[in-house]
Amino acid sequence: MEKIRPHTLSGFMELLPAPQLQMEAVMQVLRETYALYGFTPLDTPAIEAADVLLAKGGGETEKQIYRFQKGDGDLALRFDLTVPLAKYVALHYNELTFPFRRYQIGKVYRGERAQRGRFREFYQADIDVIGDGRLSVANEAEIPSVIYRTFSRLGLKRFQIRVNNRKILNGFYAMLGLGEKSGDIMRAVDKLDKIGPEKLKAILLDDCGLTEAQADEILSFITIRGTNAEVLSALEGYRGRNETLDLGLDELRAVTQYLSAFGVPEENFAVDLTIARGLDYYTGTVYETTLLDHPEIGSVCSGGRYDNLAEYYTDRQLPGVGISIGLTRLFYVLNEQNMLAAGHDSPADVLIVPMTDDLGPAVRLATGLREAGVRAQLYTENRKFKQKIQYADKLHIPFVAFLGEDEIAAGTVSVKRLATAEQQTLRPEDAAKLILAAAQDAKKQTILK
Repeated sequence: MEKIRPHTLSGFMELLPAPQLQMEAVMQVLRETYALYGFTPLDTPAIEAADVLLAKGGGETEKQIYRFQKGDGDLALRFDLTVPLAKYVALHYNELTFPFRRYQIGKVYRGERAQRGRFREFYQADIDVIGDGRLSVANEAEIPSVIYRTFSRLGLKRFQIRVNNRKILNGFYAMLGLGEKSGDIMRAVDKLDKIGPEKLKAILLDDCGLTEAQADEILSFITIRGTNAEVLSALEGYRGRNETLDLGLDELRAVTQYLSAFGVPEENFAVDLTIARGLDYYTGTVYETTLLDHPEIGSVCSGGRYDNLAEYYTDRQLPGVGISIGLTRLFYVLNEQNMLAAGHDSPADVLIVPMTDDLGPAVRLATGLREAGVRAQLYTENRKFKQKIQYADKLHIPFVAFLGEDEIAAGTVSVKRLATAEQQTLRPEDAAKLILAAAQDAKKQTILK
């Protein structure tokens, strides 16, 4: 029989055991952090009816979606976690309590060209707060603290949460009489960091059809810099010229006002008037988070406020605010930059090595350790002693427990810490305490170097 060459589809990531354990550790940090803020876990189907997923789609979304027929069903793989959330809230509206706060970590699928750091199957990690009819701006102020705590728990230090308000942008362009061109202008402004102000001005003049005065005023506006207080003070100079801009400025002030109370240091947060995000979707506060030492990565966490989550599925007004982390892409880049720390890639806390033919005592020891909360692996293969130690070392298992005739007779176990070669003979309950204490210390370490 001819063998089929094993291969993985382009754009689909498979990890070896050690990095998979690191990915799981990152996900656990996200789950624990999101839970601290009262977000409840949610899981939605990876496959939905195509008409549900494409309700707000079209354009690039429809080109990238994985769509297929099964019987009479027109089906598709989800391309993000937001559209399934919208369907979920509309479907279960009468069973949910609002504000509804959910987090979801799940795979999504996009049939785009696979390239370095970009995948066709990848994890997103989202949080959203959905209101019924209305939603306080305080929720928009809390989001930066969730971002800050999440990335701090991962071990990142030099990152910046950049924030703006779409009402400020919409009001500013309307004030200049450019409301109909605002989408094209924002798309151009989004390139500022890559192309610089001179090339941006040329695009505004040539492609957007602006006058010299309009282009200069836009460049002057979006390049307002300084501390958050200085930027807000400069924006006050525009107050009274457009009602929408004034409302956006009030909301932006409210978001920045609570920063210190929410525990977000000013050096990790910046008002940035170039941030726009999804041109039609977001209506208020918008966020982008960047790693200051790795600007080439781009935004690693983005999102914002929207007025009506489920408008394609219900007439109810369901405003919300949310963020999404492109988890697979972030993990790929962190791994590529050698930023992931060792110590989060062990499948067990201790490897139990029986030293007698009778495996009964070792099995009972493993059972007792597991009941105490220790992740214990029993090694029963007929290998040389040195190979057994090498096995534990390769898997980064921190302890090896030996159980020979002397230990069995004395009711003890010999425990060796591989990192230091220190070995102790202990009662099983004391061995469990030692291993658990080391495991707890390891959990306190950050995921990154």
